[in-house]
Amino acid sequence: MRRSAIRRGQSSRRRLRLLVGALSLLAACGGSGDSEPTTTGRPGTTVSPATTNGPTTVVAPGTTRADEGPAPGQSGIDPLTGASTRTVTGTSTHQATALLTAVRAARHEGYDRVVFEFTGGLPSYEIGYISRPVTADGSGEEVTVAGAQVLGARFENALDADLTKESAPRTYTGPNRFRPATPQVVELVRTGGFEGVVNWAVGVNDRVDFRVTTLQSPPRVVVDLRNH
Repeated sequence: MRRSAIRRGQSSRRRLRLLVGALSLLAACGGSGDSEPTTTGRPGTTVSPATTNGPTTVVAPGTTRADEGPAPGQSGIDPLTGASTRTVTGTSTHQATALLTAVRAARHEGYDRVVFEFTGGLPSYEIGYISRPVTADGSGEEVTVAGAQVLGARFENALDADLTKESAPRTYTGPNRFRPATPQVVELVRTGGFEGVVNWAVGVNDRVDFRVTTLQSPPRVVVDLRNH
């Protein structure tokens, strides 16, 4: 009788230990799931370390890189010193043809930023407001661009396909027309890549001041348009 009671007690203790262990395992799994970081992106974009302020190149509208945003510690609205509505030009210092690899746009405090990214160096550029109708290179056909005003972005000694390779693969594989989620920039449209010249049209809501700067590693032409 005594041995039977002892066995029942030992069995009860074993069941209790198994139950406590199972409850501990469930709690650990639940805590791990709650602490996992998540990354989200809009449909049609490529989310990578670059879209979360990492240093990697992306081809995705509406995203930005860490070095394409405000300087660390900067707060308030950027006054866009030097911005105007005058056409801005820049001359390439490289003989090699610059290859377009990415076009993107993002909102910042006080301005919308449009970035044209290249490999092989920076091309010559001309950024300024243009009149309608906007026409396609080569064909001369009219191209519709949303927005009340159009800012033209012309890059010379530039291509968006690598003609040195047999199949001439596209180096820019993003959309030729897209609308970023930005307050001033309405639409970006590729209007041509012809005889060493690449053209894009930036449709905007108003004829606002803009500023053009360049960045390196990789080479980029950056256009900031006032959005307030």
